[in-house]
Amino acid sequence: MPGGRVEAWPLKTSEETLYNLEDNLLLFFTGYSRSASAILKEQDTKSKAADSSMIENLHFVKELGFQSQRALESGDLAALARLMDVHWQRKKQRSGNMSNPKINEWYDLAMASGALGGKLIGAGGGGFLMFYADDKVKLRHAMRSAGLKEVRFKFDFEGTKLLTS
Repeated sequence: MPGGRVEAWPLKTSEETLYNLEDNLLLFFTGYSRSASAILKEQDTKSKAADSSMIENLHFVKELGFQSQRALESGDLAALARLMDVHWQRKKQRSGNMSNPKINEWYDLAMASGALGGKLIGAGGGGFLMFYADDKVKLRHAMRSAGLKEVRFKFDFEGTKLLTS
């Protein structure tokens, strides 16, 4: 928004859609750590220099966010998965450090093994690959056989918690 303001509002998503989303998302650790700050700095520098391809890419990704909202609110999780894939393809264009040949190989394996869409989580360069799949068993076995470790998770709507021992 103008002036650097950000507005956030809750999605109007059905409980069934949330359960289906949680049930069909799989997360895998790539084993690569990365410097998110270096990748984000490159994007920031290009944006401040009014690099037209970077600006266009970021506006496109913003529109993908609105399309993702519509897909979630209508319960169209297959469309959300396709949007994740489009987002990942665009994200890779922003920086040569966003991915690497091994991450690309794993991504392609996942897409050939039941994933409907996916993306690298975070700034890029490593970390976690997340996929949406109807055939979770096929995807899970393919990624494990490729040496990736699955990280199980559940959605949490309670917010920040303080844990003490």
